[in-house]
Amino acid sequence: MGRTVLEDCAMASYILLATYTEQGIKGIKDTVKRTSAVKELGKKVGVTLKESYWTLGQYDVIALCEAPDDATMTAFSLSVARLGNVKTQTLRAFSGQEMSDVLAKLT
Repeated sequence: MGRTVLEDCAMASYILLATYTEQGIKGIKDTVKRTSAVKELGKKVGVTLKESYWTLGQYDVIALCEAPDDATMTAFSLSVARLGNVKTQTLRAFSGQEMSDVLAKLT
């Protein structure tokens, strides 16, 4: 069986930070169900939600994601925010090997 295009490309890692909106707090009992729905949304657009954590502090939820490129991840993040339950911030994350590759390009 052949590989798909997504399997052949290196997936980039991202950290999605989320804070609840007023709407999200009103429906807080559904937060786990909503995260499952977001995971399915990601699958449809080529984003893998690897892990999600509910946190104390500045952010309410943190998700670790993989996507083929920044544009795909940005569209996913905007789609999640558009649902109205959270405000999002997305960070591109680099593994140790990726950071070593970046540093090797320094002049």
